[in-house]
Amino acid sequence: MAFIKINRDNFYHNLNQIALKTGSKDKVAIVLKDNAYGHGLKLMAQLASDFGIKEAVVRDTKEANQIKSLFKRVLILGDKIVKDDKCSYAINSLSAIKDAQDGSRVELKVDTGMHRNGIAIDELDDALNLVVAKKLELVGVMTHYRSADEIGSELFWQQKNFEMVKQRVKNRGYQDVRFHSYNSATILRVDEFDEDLVRVGIGAYGYNELPSIFDRVELKPVLSLYAKKISTRHLKEGERVGYGGDFVAPRDMTISTYDLGYGDGWSRADSNKPFIIAEKLPILGRVSMDFISLECDKDEVCIMSDAKDAANQLETISYELTTSLHSDIERELL
Repeated sequence: MAFIKINRDNFYHNLNQIALKTGSKDKVAIVLKDNAYGHGLKLMAQLASDFGIKEAVVRDTKEANQIKSLFKRVLILGDKIVKDDKCSYAINSLSAIKDAQDGSRVELKVDTGMHRNGIAIDELDDALNLVVAKKLELVGVMTHYRSADEIGSELFWQQKNFEMVKQRVKNRGYQDVRFHSYNSATILRVDEFDEDLVRVGIGAYGYNELPSIFDRVELKPVLSLYAKKISTRHLKEGERVGYGGDFVAPRDMTISTYDLGYGDGWSRADSNKPFIIAEKLPILGRVSMDFISLECDKDEVCIMSDAKDAANQLETISYELTTSLHSDIERELL
């Protein structure tokens, strides 16, 4: 089966770059949702913990239960809100507060302009009143930026809105609540950091998605995808390969089949616009459920060593490529 190599040194390089921006690794929360962006939940959680990261962010309780023993605190972004000594839960609506179990630890997400999830700013007082009424422990207040990785002033408009939210929460007497809004793009973009936490996702895994106009923080891809040879055959000029015979051999050639396909989460893409793997070889014909064909006879080949470069070819984003990779693919540590 195809396999993935995880580069520990690159991961630690990226975390160190973020910690230099925040001033302390204690202010870095590693985002491990969706199988750690496809890198492997338990593996990346252990590496982050070994590095000294004490805060983690996951999608749901199922993910949290697999890794929470490694961290001081885990923020769950979306699930039924229940009482837990280590986990806090993001609150995205007034109804979620009403449905929360009394005594739960919660972090209020406020919609400062993205308009996807979160309490509306004009609902903030109602939300805080409900938190008190339900006897919930307010651990944090947070927001998310919609355009931090784009040229323009929308980031600063949302930051201004969040500053107003912070002040209103403080005016209600909350002194020990943590405030956090920075994601990877924000911490990589700005020079000043004055919050309690940064939620680092794609940046930790090696991708700086900011336009080149911004100062570059050099990050290193953590994940490389490999495939193993299944069989080899010799084609004569004019013979065709795979479903539909989309690839026609322009000459006599030797091709091999490798164990990677869309069943593993690799993109089927367009056979008329062949993907060029990391070893500079085009995929020949259509991607099958479990197989691809290459003009190669090596026992194993590197398909992707930089998801951003691969995503550019496939006209998507690095996030989609890595998170699509099947969790059953073996991940090995370099």
